[in-house]
Amino acid sequence: MTVHRRLVLASSVAGAAIVALDGTVLTVVQPTLQRELGASLAQVQWTSTAYLVAVASLLVSAGRIGDRYGHQRVFGLGMLGFGLTSAGIGLAPGVGWVIGLRVAQGVFGALLQPATLGMLRAAFPPDRLGMPIAVRTSVIGIAAAAGPLVGGALVGAAGWRAVFFLNVVPSLVFGVLALTVRGPRRTEAATVRFDLPGALLLALSLASLVQALVDLPGSAAGLAVSGLAVSVLAGLAFVRHERRTAHPLLPPDVVGSVAIRGALGMLLAASAAFSGTLFVVTYFLQDTLGLGPFQSALRGLPLAAAMVLAAPATAVVLRRVGARRTAGVAMTVVALAVLVLSRASGAVAVCGGFALLGAGFGTVLVAATQVVVREAAVESAGVAGGLKQTAVNVGPTLGVAAGSALMAAGGRELALGILAAVALTGALACLALPGRTVASLTHPPVTGDRAGVPAGR
Repeated sequence: MTVHRRLVLASSVAGAAIVALDGTVLTVVQPTLQRELGASLAQVQWTSTAYLVAVASLLVSAGRIGDRYGHQRVFGLGMLGFGLTSAGIGLAPGVGWVIGLRVAQGVFGALLQPATLGMLRAAFPPDRLGMPIAVRTSVIGIAAAAGPLVGGALVGAAGWRAVFFLNVVPSLVFGVLALTVRGPRRTEAATVRFDLPGALLLALSLASLVQALVDLPGSAAGLAVSGLAVSVLAGLAFVRHERRTAHPLLPPDVVGSVAIRGALGMLLAASAAFSGTLFVVTYFLQDTLGLGPFQSALRGLPLAAAMVLAAPATAVVLRRVGARRTAGVAMTVVALAVLVLSRASGAVAVCGGFALLGAGFGTVLVAATQVVVREAAVESAGVAGGLKQTAVNVGPTLGVAAGSALMAAGGRELALGILAAVALTGALACLALPGRTVASLTHPPVTGDRAGVPAGR
């Protein structure tokens, strides 16, 4: 592996890990933050919602910007901004500042996330993408598992502000490296235009959808219905605009790919079932069984371990049996895990269900991500990465909203039974994935940009 490829892989992994760690540690610090800043519960919830709305609405547009101006450059700006806003949150004098800076952090998070995949697509040949994506997924699993433990330790030792300083140094270091180190050059993608009206319509549709899903389980159901209506209208306007414009935000080679659409559908279903299940089971463990947060976190460790181990194994399996069979079996395992957790109460059964869930979800992430990244041309890799990240950001919001509503209506078994059915729906989406082995997905012969020549930006 060349020095440039090592740097690209390290940067991609670091960016994905920082975002994953940030998302998991926040839940630990919110009670302390609320107490010290004298904030209301609604204000504390907005520290999460504001970030989520900002990042989900801008991921696809940020990916397109990376296609036009270079993923390494956009990644560098995103990492620098993410680090600086993290420092700002750690110094914030009030909760209003925290919410505002979380919005800014979401903007920078949207810039860096698609770029982590776009850089991999540009730096590695298609037949060598499997292991980098697997390494990236494993590190995400480690970061997500470590988040609550690290966050709890930092809050106890140094206060909630220390949690936000955790990301500052690595973000700044990798941001500076991305902006100063240049790899092999390739021809500038001058034909890539940015569709501003399309970007605004898509952002409005996604932001309204995410906000509606966040409001749906609570007392703001009326606002949620209004948000869903705005999301649908903006989405229809976006589709109409995309069909008429000469330079659509979503290029035909991406939206026209059956494999990419299948992988995105599978990711949406898998992430919804995964996050909804974690939400429901966590409430069961703490409210019904009376376990503390730390004891609940310990029972979830097999999930992270299985996810970390499944990712590199998936890269090998994909070469032998192909994406369709690998992902189909993995989605079935996710559904089985949800059903196990719907009836588990003892520590062994809960840990076993979590292990199955981690193994299945980790496999789905690697398989679906590889299909999305490989099937897109290099000049559209940012948009493809943005769509993938959108699916794994909207899916959890949908899953938690559904899990919360279903649990209130019929209890744990009903909620998890329906979430298992959602996972099986994702298994049907696997039929759209390539049936050949991953090694044969590259169309012969591939040269130029499609061969994965690194971007020198």
